[in-house]
Amino acid sequence: MNATPTPPGGRPDDARFIPTPTSPPPDVLRALSVELVVTDLAAARHFYVDVLGLVVTAQDPTTLHLRTFDEFLHHNLVLRQGPVAAAAALTYRVRAPQDLDRAVAFYSELGCRVERRRDGFTTGVGDCVRVQDPLGFPYEFVHDVTHVERLSWRYDLQPPGPLVRLDHVNQVTPDVPRAVRYMEDLGFRVTEDIQDADGTTYAAWMRRKPTVHDTAMTGGDGPRLHHVAFATHEKHDVLAICDRLGALRLSDRIERGPGRHGVSNAFYLYLRDPDGHRVEIYTQDYWTGDPDNPVVTWDVHDNQRRDWWGNPVVPSWYTEASLVLDLDGEPQPVVARTDSTEMAVTIGADGFSYTRPEDAGDLPAWKQGEYKLGHQL
Repeated sequence: MNATPTPPGGRPDDARFIPTPTSPPPDVLRALSVELVVTDLAAARHFYVDVLGLVVTAQDPTTLHLRTFDEFLHHNLVLRQGPVAAAAALTYRVRAPQDLDRAVAFYSELGCRVERRRDGFTTGVGDCVRVQDPLGFPYEFVHDVTHVERLSWRYDLQPPGPLVRLDHVNQVTPDVPRAVRYMEDLGFRVTEDIQDADGTTYAAWMRRKPTVHDTAMTGGDGPRLHHVAFATHEKHDVLAICDRLGALRLSDRIERGPGRHGVSNAFYLYLRDPDGHRVEIYTQDYWTGDPDNPVVTWDVHDNQRRDWWGNPVVPSWYTEASLVLDLDGEPQPVVARTDSTEMAVTIGADGFSYTRPEDAGDLPAWKQGEYKLGHQL
């Protein structure tokens, strides 16, 4: 791990990079919401409302709008019944109504498909722009969103381990430096990344709000959505959710954790919903709002990058993710990553991990590789 002011991949003039538009980007404030298509709305409701405790803002026979306890805007998660489980929209709130005009101009210059609805694409949202971005993701930009009651003080309604805000999304894309360059043009800044000695970038964390990230770009076959993350106040809330899942005999929903990340320093838990969409419960990362905030770069072989305690990563976490839809609601084709994958270089036959750089490759036999969990009974 080290701090460096250079973003992953730099900014070379390479044909693979997406051209920087002359039009200014929209001023993004934060990741606001995600729209997921689910194949069984009743099962999804049970998971997100009855088990995780998200608040129902609006509902109809095919759609459910949910929010977290500290949110004052209409929703952070939309669940919509459909034939194929996928992500339909990754939504960012922008600072002013004029930023929607900027979004149209910015993405039109890039040759992207752009749609605008003055009355929104879903309940609770006004003027709204959706684009199929250059990476293949369905991005949405909104400013005018219906205000609702913020439930921060309603402790009588909050379960143990209340989810208080949507923190970030994590996107899977084949070429991470290409994605980083594009997101920098959109106004995002790198806070952390994972690289190897040859300069291959495996993942990058990028932010607009002054925390570690609003999105992360993870190298893999894509475009796909790796996970959506909801924040709690502190790590004991994460443990309370684990206890609740155990009490309900839903421990099989836990994919990974609880633990503490090296990257971001956050305490985490990864769950899978009834359709396999991955949800992270996340808390206690750090401030990044200063203009000279240093970029933290992790060695891909550092045993503590993904889990500060050195615990292994279950293989599904590297290989599985949700499809994303185009603006017609059709699944986007998945493009294979051609660079090395993080799983291959850390789990594969030639992979190695270390806790101390001077001891690279000298982990005890029982600690080597990251299939450990899959081999246990």
